[in-house]
Formats: sequence, C-alpha cells, structure tokens
Amino acid sequence: MDTHPSAALRGIRHRFAVRRDWLTDLALGGGLTAFDVLTLLSRAPAPGPLGVLLWGLQTVPLAWRRRRPRAVLCAMTAAFVVFEVVDPVPGKIPGPYLLVFAVYAVARYTPVPTGALWTALSLATAVTTDLLTGRTGPPQPGSVEPITATTFVVFYGVAWLVGYGRRRIVLQADRLRDLNERLGEANTHLRDANERLRAERAVNARQAVVAERARIARDLHDVVAHHVSAIAVQARATEEVLPEAPADGRRGVARIATTADTALIEMRRILGLLTADGERAAEQDGLVGPAQEPSLRHLDRLFAAVEAAGCRVTSTVDGALGDLPSALQVSVYRIVQEALTNVLKHAGGADVRVVLHRDGTSVTVSVENGPAGDGHRPPPGSGRGLLGVRERVGAFGGTVRAGPCPDGAGWRLSAALPLEVPA
Repeated sequence: MDTHPSAALRGIRHRFAVRRDWLTDLALGGGLTAFDVLTLLSRAPAPGPLGVLLWGLQTVPLAWRRRRPRAVLCAMTAAFVVFEVVDPVPGKIPGPYLLVFAVYAVARYTPVPTGALWTALSLATAVTTDLLTGRTGPPQPGSVEPITATTFVVFYGVAWLVGYGRRRIVLQADRLRDLNERLGEANTHLRDANERLRAERAVNARQAVVAERARIARDLHDVVAHHVSAIAVQARATEEVLPEAPADGRRGVARIATTADTALIEMRRILGLLTADGERAAEQDGLVGPAQEPSLRHLDRLFAAVEAAGCRVTSTVDGALGDLPSALQVSVYRIVQEALTNVLKHAGGADVRVVLHRDGTSVTVSVENGPAGDGHRPPPGSGRGLLGVRERVGAFGGTVRAGPCPDGAGWRLSAALPLEVPA
C-alpha cells in the first residue's frame, strides 16, 4: 500500500475532481433542460405535455456525459429520432444543436476508435431520420434554417474535433503532472538515499578509525614489547659482566642504547600515523630504514637485534618471499617479531630456529626455541602478544599453533597464512 504523501494528495484531488465533474454535468443537463422547456413554453400557441416531455428528454442524459458518454449519445440520438418522427410541436425542428454536446463528450471521454464509430452511427441515424421525415429544406418558424445533411456533418465534425483536441490536451497535462509527481518522489527517495549513504559513511568511518586504532595498538605493542624485552635481557647480561669485564659491559650498554634508539624511531613512526603529516615528519627527521613499513627484507636486522640480546638465531627461508603482498609481509614480520620477543622474555639467551616456507597456497612461519638458561627471570607479560598474533593470522584466514616442543624442551609457535584471503 502506497503511503507516500504525494499518493494521498493524488487520491484527495481525484475524489474532489469526481464530485466537481458530477455537479458540473448535473448543472449542464438540468440547466439546458430547464432552458429548453421554458423557451418552448413561451411559444404561442403553447405546446402540449407530450411535446414538452419529448423536447426536455433530449438534454436530460447530459447529466451522465462524463461517466456514460456513449450511452448519453445513444439516448440523445434516440430522443432526437422520436421527436422527429412524432413531431409533437409543429414547426419545431431540433436539428443537431443539442446533439453536439453528446458528440463532444464521446470524443473527449472515450478512446478515439470507439468514439469515432459511435459518432458516425449517430450522425448517420440523425441525417437519415431527418431526410426520411422531410424536416430539412425550407426555413421553418422558430428554427435555425436551413437545416441540411451538411449542417449535421459540420456540427458533428466541429464538436468531434473540439472534444478530441481537449482529450489530447488533458492527457498530455495528466502525463506531465504524473511525471512531475514521479520526479518529486524520485527526488525524495534520492534525498533519503543520500541521508542513508551519509549515515553509512559515518559508521564506516568510525569503524575504520576503530580498526586503525586496533592495528596501531598491535604494532605499538609488538615494537615496545620486542625492544623493551631486548633491553631488559641486555641490561641483565651487562649487569652480570660489568664488574669482571668492563669492556663487555660498555658494549652491552651500547647495544642497549642502539636498541632503545630503534624502539623510539619505530614508535615515532607508528604514532606519526595518527597525524596527517606523519609520513612527511618522518622524512624530515631522517627516519628511513627502521622507520619504513616493516617487511621481510628487514628480518636480518631483527635477527641481529635478537642476537645482540644474547640469543643464537638460525634462520631458513624456503621459497621466494620478496613478491608477497605488503600486508602479508608486514603480518609475517610482526609474527616473527612477537615470537622472538616471547623468546627473549621467557627463555633469555636460548637458541632460536626460524623457518619461513612458501608453497603454492600459503606461507608458513615457525619459530622454535630451546629451554631457558639457569637463573633466567622472565618479566611479567600481558598476554596481548599471542592474541595479536592470532588476530593477524585470522585476518588472512590462517591458523596458528603455540605450545611446547614435542620433546618437551622449549617452545614452538607456528602459523600458516593463505596467499589468497578468503571472502
């Protein structure tokens, strides 16, 4: 059910037009009938009741000319024929003057082929009746003369053309009005669609902000946790060797400073993403190399930092990794970084084996470490590291496993990321 305001307005306008047209037709039929009867009664001598009745019946059907135009034409033609044949008023010739109202109604309110057929039948009937009764010809008192077959054709033709022209004008006006209303409805729907689109854009923007904040939080956690863990391990090692080997202690302090500088650079890069000019600011500060988006080309730098903290890293790369999509490279890098961070936290200077394998469908990451050294004190953890790894792997539709090594000595983290992200 159409509840649009324009549809309700059309319904009100239609009901009003129907009542107005009915009253107009009633006034036309009743007014013409009253006028003809009063005119006829003013004649001398006064006509009889039959003549007045038959004369008045010729215009009464006009009250239904819009709703039943063909029936009105038939009724008025029949009344004309009866008046012509009976001749109740001597010298009174009806002629085509009243029939033109019915002809106009047929041309105006019925389809063209149907209206033309009924008009032609009425014209033939009226002309034949007039010729057979001998009412055409010389002038008659009280009539518009002379009345001939040509008179009927001219009056019928003019009435038909006027009605047909009016029909076309009204149809065109209705079509234009309907198009205008439909255009208004379309504009309304378009405005509603624009409002919904703006609302969806706002929701999507908020969701994008939330997702970007979550991504930045993961990256920040990875960077901070990795480098701070490395600093903590290096600081403890330096603390142990400083009294007996000052030179080794100074080298350890230098590695702590380098690791802290690297952490600060990466943190500034990540936090710079929160501003519109973050990338340009990084370039102005000379933050190239570590400040760039991490990729698998930077794994050697990552391994070197872990080895500087006391771990012994063995890496194996099976398959070409340089042509992987950048998003996948960042995720693989962060997974390896988080795994090495966990090694530094929980196993100290343990041996670490990193294996990267690429086949036709996926990239597999495996990080395995040996048992922790004696006296290692792991710092407290938040648990967000492994959660971040699961989120990164889940974003690509992959799988991740973490747990003790099969021999029970050490820990293993493995993840498989498909090359094509499932829909």
